[in-house]
Amino acid sequence: MACVVFVVGEVALRAYWIGGGRWGYTACDRTDLVDPAGGCGADRVEALPLWAGWAAVGVGVALAVLVACAVRFPGRATAAGSWAAAALLLVVAFPLHLLFEIPAAMAGRPSDWRDLGARLALVTGGLLFAGLANACGPQRRPVAPGYRPVPVWTRRWAYVAAALPVVGWAVPHGFWVLGVPLGIPERQLEDIGRSFSTPTGVAITVVPPLAGLLVLGLVQRWGQEFPRWVPGLGGRPVPRLLAVIPAGVATLTLITYGALSVAVFVRQLVAGDTRWSDVWEGWAVAATLLVFLGWGVSLGVTTIGYALATRARQEQATEAARSP
Repeated sequence: MACVVFVVGEVALRAYWIGGGRWGYTACDRTDLVDPAGGCGADRVEALPLWAGWAAVGVGVALAVLVACAVRFPGRATAAGSWAAAALLLVVAFPLHLLFEIPAAMAGRPSDWRDLGARLALVTGGLLFAGLANACGPQRRPVAPGYRPVPVWTRRWAYVAAALPVVGWAVPHGFWVLGVPLGIPERQLEDIGRSFSTPTGVAITVVPPLAGLLVLGLVQRWGQEFPRWVPGLGGRPVPRLLAVIPAGVATLTLITYGALSVAVFVRQLVAGDTRWSDVWEGWAVAATLLVFLGWGVSLGVTTIGYALATRARQEQATEAARSP
């Protein structure tokens, strides 16, 4: 039912846009108007892009059919389709933007609430379809409680994934907030100072590395067992998907963003739009692109290690249940 509500809501909103309404629609990615709080002139957009209108309606109809099939014919096929739908929604949402939009909005900077709301809705839809996939797939036996140590290589990669956003993001941005031009041209530092207030700069600097520290849960006991102080859940095993799905989405988002950014950067160098002297002058900005890529890779390897360790625990539980 939750998936149905999500699909109906999205299709109804797109139909409203097709009919000429613009509530909830943003044009900040299509116009040069600087008015994020007002959707960048969304009310003046006459030609609705295909991806925001009829294409989205078509995807919504396909998702509705998928939900009906999952309810009527549960099994591996519909579970695989639901997982694919969840991945599609999460990729389209590109939740990495939320790491910057939410802190900026909390710090009082005018925010494109339409874009923020749309991304949160798509993330919610992705999680709902992941839950649908888990519900309509083959039933598994309960996982036996107990902590399963992760491999040593998983722990090392987790420390890399936790350190990269601190060293490669928080440190340089902290200097920039303080007005220190570390690896950045003076003119660009001045632009940052004009664009961001101090609270906004602090929020954008602190939130991503704090979120990155959650990766340590994949190699600690509290990532497999809820801590004793959690009411009603203390000591119970953490569902694997509760950790694997968010980590997998973050991995996919970070690697995609990093790879695309590096590709654009290389293309600018080849085309001559960016000179090597500019790269040297703003080396910290260029290095940030590699930070995202490395962050995604290290998080992905850590997630694989966690999945392998918890799968072994689940297989042991199944074997114990089958033994006389």
